[in-house]
Amino acid sequence: MRTSFSTLIARLTLFTVLVGPAANVFGQLPVGSSARDIPTAVQQSDEHVSKVIATAEDYFRKGKLNLEKNLRDQARDDFDKAVDSILESGLDVRASQRLNDFYWQLVTRIYREEVPERVPLPRPLQPNVAEVAEQNNGAGTQKNDPPQIGFREQKFEPSPLDELSKLVLTPEEQNVSDADVLALEQAKQNVNFGFTINPLIQQYINYYQGRGRSTMESGLRRSGQFMKMARLIFKEEGVPVDITWLGQVESAWKPKAVSWAAASGLWQFVPSTGRVFGLRQTAWIDERNSFEQATRASAKYLKTLAARYNGNWELAMAAYNTGAGNVDRGISRAGTANFWAIYPYIAQETRNYVPNILATILIAKNPEKYGFKGIRSEPALAYDVVQVSSATSLQLVAQATDTSVDYIRSLNPELRRDVTPRGEAYNVRVPGGKGKQFYAILKRIPAERRDSARVISVVPGEDLQNVAIRTGTSLAQLQAMNNGVDLKSTTKVVVPNSSVRLTSWRREKPGTTESASSGFTKIRARKGDTIARIAAARNLDANEVARLNGLTPEVELRAGQEVRLPATSAAAPSRRR
Repeated sequence: MRTSFSTLIARLTLFTVLVGPAANVFGQLPVGSSARDIPTAVQQSDEHVSKVIATAEDYFRKGKLNLEKNLRDQARDDFDKAVDSILESGLDVRASQRLNDFYWQLVTRIYREEVPERVPLPRPLQPNVAEVAEQNNGAGTQKNDPPQIGFREQKFEPSPLDELSKLVLTPEEQNVSDADVLALEQAKQNVNFGFTINPLIQQYINYYQGRGRSTMESGLRRSGQFMKMARLIFKEEGVPVDITWLGQVESAWKPKAVSWAAASGLWQFVPSTGRVFGLRQTAWIDERNSFEQATRASAKYLKTLAARYNGNWELAMAAYNTGAGNVDRGISRAGTANFWAIYPYIAQETRNYVPNILATILIAKNPEKYGFKGIRSEPALAYDVVQVSSATSLQLVAQATDTSVDYIRSLNPELRRDVTPRGEAYNVRVPGGKGKQFYAILKRIPAERRDSARVISVVPGEDLQNVAIRTGTSLAQLQAMNNGVDLKSTTKVVVPNSSVRLTSWRREKPGTTESASSGFTKIRARKGDTIARIAAARNLDANEVARLNGLTPEVELRAGQEVRLPATSAAAPSRRR
């Protein structure tokens, strides 16, 4: 994919963390080359690097001039082009120390122009760069700066593409027989788009059957959360639905996956390409991390690329990874528009990328054939959508729907802060079946209070006077915010702000147990358990159990960690555990 600027936060950290020692940028010298040839090759490469740097500097200067004129859209476009000119140059940025250093400096300079007030940088991974450490540790800033309301550090995860680019197949994995190739030809008939069989596809199948097994198993499970949605959208956009498995290679189905080059989300859009396909990126929201919007943008992008290459989906997928310009150059050098013909002329990451996706598709179409038995896909994410008019705290959403802020974040991964965008309507996702409950509570709260108000639970027998005492608010305030609310028929009360004092108050009947009164039972997790596994073993909805515990279905639990289950599950002992 094209690579560019905008969310430089991720790039500043991930690029520097994941970059290894500079590799040799030059290919192996032909047999018979003399030592005198070496300086000439070095000079030619250095000249190419110099031209790329000069082009990037030119775009940067234009962007700075436009920024001084307050032409922010033009400036952003110029800054994007500055970064794109490096990453689409055909050079391996991480293999040239000079280009590597310039790239880092360029990204830092652009960030300073875009965010002159030095907003602290979120840390997707633990950085080891002094500049990032300075930002996050507060060096050079006042320690008493007021916190930014609703801001939180993003919890990014590294993209599997970074490991894929470094993957080297073992001799055992490269062992492919004629019978294997014939079997691939037969399996190919079940895929709903055309491609050319190559032994390298079987080599990646061999990889996934061995040391990559856990990666494939995890992807087959996690795909269930998004596959129904993805297949529907791809079909609507006219893209073969089997290509939805590209998402497994791109992100391992993690909406917060970020690559070294700041590609982000399930479909790994870089900032500029995301904007081209309508994905908004503001201080409040980054739709590259969304579910539906990013999936539709991915389908549109793939369809555009396929049209560019006359319906050749192998070339379309290659261009999705490395950019159409790099594929076009490969076609020009190979003299034909065929992926396996341009294979020697494209980056190693893209060489790995396309056969990896094809191997993934073949396995996913018939997992048992390839030894993946008993893999149960996680249920599709279940959520309701409620429109809020302006800035609404995710803490408020969580409290109003009986879940955690972390779970609400997981349902709304495109939000950059713990509050919805200020000054505009936003469709917030809430746990399935909780939409009406949330809307009923939301109506009680004035729009200007929704970024600070909170919701607390009350128990039978408690009145507003008790609530006022234990929260440190006035009875008049509570009455104003809960006008007409009958405490005999509700368990939720709105309090005016998030800084109230909160203590518990409970009046229980003799002999009442927590599980009986609250409608759930408790179990202890074993080592390696996840919410999804526990739910599957008890025939429960994983999303419902996850919501009840304020967790995501796939998060690994600690041994002995307490897990809440619906009380009805008490009569359904585990068949697996």
